[in-house]
Amino acid sequence: MTGIFDEWPEKYDQWFETPIGSLVREYEGRLLMEMLRPAKGERILDVGCGTGVFTAYLLAAGSIVTGLELSLPMLRRAGQKAAGMPFEMIRADMRILPFADNSFDKTVSVTAIEFLEDAGMTISEFFRVTKPGGLIAVATLNSLSPWAARRKAAAKEGHPVFKHARFRSPADMADLVPLPALIRSAVHFLKTDDPNTAKLMESDGTARGLDSGAFLIARWEKPQT
Repeated sequence: MTGIFDEWPEKYDQWFETPIGSLVREYEGRLLMEMLRPAKGERILDVGCGTGVFTAYLLAAGSIVTGLELSLPMLRRAGQKAAGMPFEMIRADMRILPFADNSFDKTVSVTAIEFLEDAGMTISEFFRVTKPGGLIAVATLNSLSPWAARRKAAAKEGHPVFKHARFRSPADMADLVPLPALIRSAVHFLKTDDPNTAKLMESDGTARGLDSGAFLIARWEKPQT
């Protein structure tokens, strides 16, 4: 999958600055923080950090972040945003992490496993480099969301990114690791919805505990040894 994101840093960031994109980032960032609970001084590995949209939340919490990304243009953009902050950039393949066992307090990956056939093997790498008792949080595109249908349609039309993506359901995510998982979702509205309507839909979806949000997160705790 090398190179498919190299032309996307600017487009990716620009979308998150649109009214609906800003709302998506707000709800996704909020859920990510609730699930990962980053703390000051913790060493966190951000796998597939992209342009650092969600890395910023970890740094704001006072964590020391290592951002791993295969696309050099995306990684450079992340580095520019995090200039002067405790952020280390590593260009590498997430399937073979270049770190020793138990190197990080927590590991997070946001919308990166969509581009892997064997996500379970990669997540086992996340566990390997995380300290016992640490959290591993993996966010992905939810196959139960209406967003997935639109993305699949775009893939059939040759979308340069979504034609490579694989969508997973909450059950699919739970099956990737033979340990209990906490699974939640956010973004219960559509890209075409008015932001004010979207806020009401998100509030309703959260209150009802729906698992069909476009942004799906599974969290596991590495067993103590």
